[in-house]
Amino acid sequence: MRNTARTALTAVAAALIVTVAGGCSGGTGGTAPSKSPAPSVSHGPSGAHSPGATGPSVTAPARITIKDFAFKPATLTVRPGAKVTVVNEDSTAHDVSATGPKAFDTGTIEPGKTVTFTAPTKPGSYPYVCDIHPYMKATLSVR
Repeated sequence: MRNTARTALTAVAAALIVTVAGGCSGGTGGTAPSKSPAPSVSHGPSGAHSPGATGPSVTAPARITIKDFAFKPATLTVRPGAKVTVVNEDSTAHDVSATGPKAFDTGTIEPGKTVTFTAPTKPGSYPYVCDIHPYMKATLSVR
């Protein structure tokens, strides 16, 4: 009879360990998920979205979103010659035009449309505006 009680106690203890271990694994059924580093994303000084505490990412897909008459992110960092996608989510036309020497200019982007341009090959900071709405300003940083 003692062996039966010991066996039952051992089974309860084992079940408890499995249950606790399963709870610590994020609820995935007993095995901890593999941890891979999250990509670093920086959307500039506006702080709209910047989970990468180590700084701007130059490996994430380069994307500028135009929404609510603003460029998001306000500062985008890319590699020289990178392809930059611009998505116009506003209800009116916009463009992305480098100020100073015309390093890039998308031309008019109609509402709901997407265009792509090539970032300058020379590292530096490239402020840009919407020529249609000049109060819309942001910066493309090439490193």
